[in-house]
Amino acid sequence: MAERRADLRDDLLSELIRGRYTGVFSERELLSTILLLIIAGHKTVANMVTSGTALLLRHPEQLALLRADSGLIPAAIEEILRYEGSAAWASLRIAAQDMELGGVPIAKGSFVHLSLSSAGHDPDVYDDPERFDITRSPSRHLSFGHGAHFCVGAPLARLQGELAFGTLLRRLPGFELAVPPDELAWVADSSLSRGLEALPLRLHGRLSR
Repeated sequence: MAERRADLRDDLLSELIRGRYTGVFSERELLSTILLLIIAGHKTVANMVTSGTALLLRHPEQLALLRADSGLIPAAIEEILRYEGSAAWASLRIAAQDMELGGVPIAKGSFVHLSLSSAGHDPDVYDDPERFDITRSPSRHLSFGHGAHFCVGAPLARLQGELAFGTLLRRLPGFELAVPPDELAWVADSSLSRGLEALPLRLHGRLSR
């Protein structure tokens, strides 16, 4: 941010800094907004693309379906988000009253962390939840939250996913994992995001833009 302050440009970060100068943000608000954009606006989408690509490679019949019909990309994105969402946990909640969930007592005022990953595999909600199926319908999930907590960036994330997977399938006629699936390293470096440390691929040709 200090570097950009010295060289304001025509980009989002510069506009946020200008907002600080005009009193829209305090310094703390500016920093927290930028952090939120990095985690929620960039990192989660990057994780969705890499995790989704790995999922498709681990389920070649689903990848073949997607190659045969690019119209399935929006449905594939929803199934990727359900099966391997890049936001593993919902934002922290505080219990408003004493309660019991799943036989576990939760005292009023306790911190509660909701597992979105677990919710996506709930057998009471999904038929055969461990089956990755890009034709699943309906494919409801909580990867973007719910109600008042629904992610404001969900439409943009879905659009980015459609562009990324559409381009990937169009430009790469063949690709495969360059390492065994069990060697892929997962990293959860915040209370929310979860993704691959890296996704080594072996490409078999590449088409022009």
